[in-house]
Formats: sequence, C-alpha cells, structure tokens
Amino acid sequence: MRTKAIILDEKAIGRATTRIANEIIERNKGIEDIILVGIKTRGIPFAERLAKKIYEIEEENVPVLTLDITLYRDDLTEIYKDPIVKNKEFNHDIDDKVIVLVDDVIFTGRTVRAALDALVDMGRPSKVQLAVLIDRGHRELPIRPDYVGKNVPTSKSEIVSVNFTEIDGLDQVVITEKR
Repeated sequence: MRTKAIILDEKAIGRATTRIANEIIERNKGIEDIILVGIKTRGIPFAERLAKKIYEIEEENVPVLTLDITLYRDDLTEIYKDPIVKNKEFNHDIDDKVIVLVDDVIFTGRTVRAALDALVDMGRPSKVQLAVLIDRGHRELPIRPDYVGKNVPTSKSEIVSVNFTEIDGLDQVVITEKR
C-alpha cells in the first residue's frame, strides 16, 4: 500500500475533538444524561478524548462505555471463520439516556448499524447520536453522523487509517491506496 496523504495531524485531530465536544454540549443543552459509547477499537480513545474535552468545558464528567459489536456484524463470516464470543463489558443502565456513539471512521454504515443493534439489546436510550472523526462517504445504509470531524471524499480503493497515540503511538489520519 502507498500513502497518498496525511489528512489530519495531531493538532487537527485536537481541533476536531474540541469542536465536536462543544457541538455535543450545545445540541444537548448541556451534558445531563449523556453517555459516550466508544465502538471498539478506535472509537474508544476518541470517546475518551471527547469526555476529557467535555470535562474541560463543563467541569463535569460524562461516562464513557465500550461497545464491542463483533457479534452483531452482518459480515462475520467474511471476517472470522469461527467467531469468538467475548464477554460483554457493557454493564451500565442506558435507559432514558442520550447515547453518543463514537467511532473513528464512517464508511458504509454497517458498523453503526451493528452498534445500534447491540444498543437495543442493552436498553432503551431516549436518543442516539453519532460522532465520528472522519466521514468518508460511500454509505450502503441510510445512516448519517450528527457530529463529524472532517468529511473526506474517497474512492472505494482508498483506505482511511486513523492512528491514535493510545493505540498506535502517534496521532494522524492517513489515506492509503491499494496497489
């Protein structure tokens, strides 16, 4: 694979995180009853960063939960021949709460659909919103994020990779191209 472009560096990711945190607060008229739910894997550090930024603004903590949607995916047989059942680490009451699903990239919308299915099994939130760092288009389902760090038009042959220091040792968003 060949690196085509670095579309966000550390400072740009920080600015996008600050903007999205402010938008979440403004749209919900504060942070009462808000729970951030990071979709495993890179949605988790992004959700934690949003929570930290919200704390800096509001001086109140918002809960951050982890959602593993592996068993809810409709392409499981394409990913794993024999899927491994994992214990649910999701043990928080989400009934009547405003859930902000957080992920790094939205592409076809299938990951978000799986996350919505998983949430329905966990409880009945009053509202579900979606925050993503990158919206790259090519939706296959009628799902649109409420909060977007950056819209990046891509071709289907390109790959958008989000790197977070917590997982990858650096902060950047890169577009690579399949050879």
